Amino acid sequence: MMKKLLTVLALVASGAAMAAGGHAVHLDKAPINLHDKESLQRGARIFQNYCLGCHQMQYQRYSRTFRDLGIPDDVGMETLAFGAEKVGEHITNAAPKEDLARWFGAAPPDLTNVARVRGPDWIYTYLRSFYVDPSRPFGVNNKVFPMVGMPHVLQELQGVPYEATETRLVDGVPVEVHVGIKTDGSGELSTEEYDRTVADLVNYLEYVGEPSKLESHSLGIKVMIFLVIFFIFAFLLKKEYWRDVH
Repeated sequence: MMKKLLTVLALVASGAAMAAGGHAVHLDKAPINLHDKESLQRGARIFQNYCLGCHQMQYQRYSRTFRDLGIPDDVGMETLAFGAEKVGEHITNAAPKEDLARWFGAAPPDLTNVARVRGPDWIYTYLRSFYVDPSRPFGVNNKVFPMVGMPHVLQELQGVPYEATETRLVDGVPVEVHVGIKTDGSGELSTEEYDRTVADLVNYLEYVGEPSKLESHSLGIKVMIFLVIFFIFAFLLKKEYWRDVH
């Protein structure tokens, strides 16, 4: 029985390692705030402009997104729904899957549930961990997902990223150690602005993974208010009842 339990635990641990990109890596904490509608709106804009060309959200409708994010349907259809004809359509693209698979080595995954599968911290760190690698087909690699087949689609915003290293003594031997990702400053955004942009995108992906969270949070607050009011009336009723008893 103990051997079976250890086997199951080993399989779970190995699956978690694969989900993290196949190796242990430090993940930065993603600043998720599903109540920040402006952040969610900015994240939706980033996704539509930089991600939708290859990745779909085939389980999420434009109408649901616009309603939850406080975007009027006409404004959303004009500024975010590229190629969609009706507000009730799912967020999909027209890119041929066979061509995408041939260009990237595998068809880009649907991103509706990516935040639930990978976790927001993984995505947040991943999008900030690309670096120049001339040996790769698209000229970049990634510290979180080594040998990734995806190009760095946000490079024009971040600038050209490179792996920063410094020489340190390990057991008396000088060794080049990774100390972070730097950029050449050619991007449209500063490092802080780029991090906020990625945070907005991850915030949006977190929302799409479970849109009902917004309703659940709102309902939870209403339930708590009801319980407080109910407790007050119940307490007053108890006092009145026991006054008559005594």
